[in-house]
Amino acid sequence: MSENASSLRPLPWSVRPDARLWRCDPPPRAVRDFHSALPGYAPSPLLELPSLAEELGVGKVFAKDESNRLGLPAFKALGASWAIHRILAGRAANGGERGPLTLVTATDGNHGRAVARMARRLGQRAHVFVPRGVHPEAVAAIVGEGARVTEVRGPYDEAVGLAAQEAAAPDAVLVQDTAWPGYERIPGWIVEGYSTLCGELDEQLAAEGTGAGPDLVAVPVGVGSLAQAVVTHYRSRPSGRAPALLSVEPESAACLLESLKAGEPVSVTTGKTIMAGLNCGTPSSIAWPCLQGGLDAAVAVDDDASARAATDLAALGVSSGPCGAAALAGLRAALTGTGADGRRAALRLGPSSVVVLLSTEGTAANPHATTGHRPPPGRSPATGRRPAAW
Repeated sequence: MSENASSLRPLPWSVRPDARLWRCDPPPRAVRDFHSALPGYAPSPLLELPSLAEELGVGKVFAKDESNRLGLPAFKALGASWAIHRILAGRAANGGERGPLTLVTATDGNHGRAVARMARRLGQRAHVFVPRGVHPEAVAAIVGEGARVTEVRGPYDEAVGLAAQEAAAPDAVLVQDTAWPGYERIPGWIVEGYSTLCGELDEQLAAEGTGAGPDLVAVPVGVGSLAQAVVTHYRSRPSGRAPALLSVEPESAACLLESLKAGEPVSVTTGKTIMAGLNCGTPSSIAWPCLQGGLDAAVAVDDDASARAATDLAALGVSSGPCGAAALAGLRAALTGTGADGRRAALRLGPSSVVVLLSTEGTAANPHATTGHRPPPGRSPATGRRPAAW
């Protein structure tokens, strides 16, 4: 769809004015210590992008670059590693060291590869269910981690159901990053694992002289587990700046946006999208209360906007696949076009605001093409890139 045609449609948008007043309990502190002790752990980079700040009319824009997290090209290893650690520790405490477990999961790519990598490192087995629409190279990467892969003809929700059935076998356990009534403990551990990213972000912004924290964080959403971790981090603090939190989804899989509009969790029929890791039809049951309570706004974007954002981020030195680039696409949608002044006011953004984009995956995580979009004339590929201290 052309940019002119898309600008004629109403922006898929939802806003909650009192989200910054919502409060919850913080994540456990042991998570960060666990990750810090893992081989190869280092905080992911935070990059300042002045040209985007100028474009969007804010003070500073930073991108949290998750293109290399514990040797994998996405943030998912944080949640998978902590959850599997908790699973195996519980099994050992209950005398369950009879042999290797089979860790079963469904994935649009990154989570399944993270589960497979951790299984291989810890001497366990992995069985990963992959829905339609996942690129063959992403499937091959999971196989390369030593996992058994079952490709499913249906969408993500169907793959989750089949994985849950398979995990009922002896010596198997479901390690899923979405929850539903009756299956919530392990997804909760995965969400806890993502809290490390937020702790790093606070420290990095403080090192950049923005110790009060961000004014807005834009986070891509599939089932909502990462967004739940972000909401939990920023809505559990007793004092300090309470940032606006903006979720971004594909228009073809906007289950959270539709749930927020309905006031209750709903499932949507998903379509094709290059944002494969966000192509989910049902919000996680444990994420929903946090997102309904603590998100300031939600927006949905199309593939063209995501592809353009990925190309522009690459020109600024940030390796970002379509899912990670959705954060920039969503921010652009919110801050430009018809009605932008009202959306800026709802998000309380001004010319000195500090904005953080969570770029949740690198280009290696999702090999869908994002070519065909060029930076605006006059933009230097190197303009604005400056490393700051996930």
